[in-house]
Amino acid sequence: MEPGRRDSLALLTDLYQFTMAYGYWRAGRQREPAEFELFFRRCPCRGGFALSAGLGECLAFLRAFRLRQPEIEYLQSVLPSTTEKAFFDYLLTVDASEVTVSSAPEGSVVFATVPLLQVKGPLLVVQLLETTLLCLVNYASLVATNAARFRMLAGPDKKLLELGLRRAQGPDGGLSASKYSYIGGELRPGARPVSQHLAAGHSLSPLLLFALRSPHPPAPDLSVPGFDWTSNVLAGKLYGVPVRGTVAHSYVMSFTSLAEVQPRTLKPLDGDEPVDFLPLAESWLRRVCQTLRVPQDRVNPGELAAFVSYAIAFPHHFQGLVDTYCIMGSGIPNFCAVALALNQLGYRAIGIRVDSGDLGKQAREIRQVLRTCSADFQVPWFATIPIAVSNDISERSLEELMQEGNEIDVIGIGTNVVTCPLQPSLGCVYKLVKVNGCPKLKLTEDEEKMTIPGSKMAYRLYDATGLAFMDLLALEEEPPARAGQEVAVCLLGRSEEARRVTPTAVEILHRTYFKDGQVRKGVCPLPPRKLPPATALTRLQAFLSA
Repeated sequence: MEPGRRDSLALLTDLYQFTMAYGYWRAGRQREPAEFELFFRRCPCRGGFALSAGLGECLAFLRAFRLRQPEIEYLQSVLPSTTEKAFFDYLLTVDASEVTVSSAPEGSVVFATVPLLQVKGPLLVVQLLETTLLCLVNYASLVATNAARFRMLAGPDKKLLELGLRRAQGPDGGLSASKYSYIGGELRPGARPVSQHLAAGHSLSPLLLFALRSPHPPAPDLSVPGFDWTSNVLAGKLYGVPVRGTVAHSYVMSFTSLAEVQPRTLKPLDGDEPVDFLPLAESWLRRVCQTLRVPQDRVNPGELAAFVSYAIAFPHHFQGLVDTYCIMGSGIPNFCAVALALNQLGYRAIGIRVDSGDLGKQAREIRQVLRTCSADFQVPWFATIPIAVSNDISERSLEELMQEGNEIDVIGIGTNVVTCPLQPSLGCVYKLVKVNGCPKLKLTEDEEKMTIPGSKMAYRLYDATGLAFMDLLALEEEPPARAGQEVAVCLLGRSEEARRVTPTAVEILHRTYFKDGQVRKGVCPLPPRKLPPATALTRLQAFLSA
């Protein structure tokens, strides 16, 4: 959601939040100190982790949280007529000035049951925040996690372009997907999420623990970002996400003949006198067709006209979409001809895109053609022109591409990153854990929905190799976990005796980001365009190795 709309989010909630608020107020409990935790019960997509995201949105919402007269008038129209007027007068005074929010940093690796957010404040206020905070965190974290899964499959060397705006769930969904797919992670070669490392549940031990362990030895660290670019122009403007794009088939199809090319001239990179570019491209087409043994009369002239026109408009950024008609029989010869003509004038083409068919096979065939032209025409850089692919790429198809080996440099992913088809919702919940100093426990027939009472501290424990080996939840009043000191732990949901572990290093997972109505100075979350790779993924690579 774009900046400027935060003042309208106070009513972005469920009606029952206001009916409960009225109940608290009638009982005189509106200012009782309370604490809620926002977390998810299962790691998404049957994987072993998630990335936390949406914190910046939450902080912006909290800073602006206030009910004004128009909102109050609407609430008066939808709440029962017996609701006392004094309650609405009280709502006019409500804000987040007494709310404190602690969270893992934006882009951190997080696990089931461990809180993403800890929210403390007056009972009525922190109750009203529930639905909006869930809305802002659920999708953002899911998309960031989904993007990280694609990055882990693609590896560190491939460039990833998010282009799902047209398939997103509305404008806000499209903007959020573009923003949060850019949040990065770190991994090592071959790392992937695996569900068998997950140990989740509940424990009656004084130390409450969620842990992931790996039986595999550590491997060298390798830093990689999340997605590299988005095609979403507004996301680039609002959030600073780098924007990239190519051309569509409609552009290529709009040309029928070479007579449509206007203008026809292009200045050499190091010259002043314009050159008639069209005949130069045609002469190169004859040479390319001869080298590739492609009949020139089968090459589509409209496609050549489209490429020539685009090259004249963008000589420094020429790229060709080569599958409008026939890739090897038309698209590639036309692209090579125009790219070689540009080279003669001192420019370099920046890429080729394929949007259909067997992407891996076609990329290998295209790379061979580029190498042939590079050798025959003595243009060394030509062999390394980046090849981009798109075409409804999913986790499964990407994994297959990577397993078979390919010559792909850039991968465009749309529908399957923005819609998260493997799991449409992260399933975060917002549960009360303490009121008036009294811990609160939800007991239910569904064991998974039981909650862990009390205020808690979350620690990440590291071994001597620098790898995290478990996340520890401890009651706030318990002695803190310390490096070099043995601690007794129990796995959540396990009845076995407590284990004893001695961490080499201990990290406190949560930081206080919001207090006294303001974002804390010095700990403001970085926007995605400035986020460093999330170092937690590297530190947790042992959890995720196959």
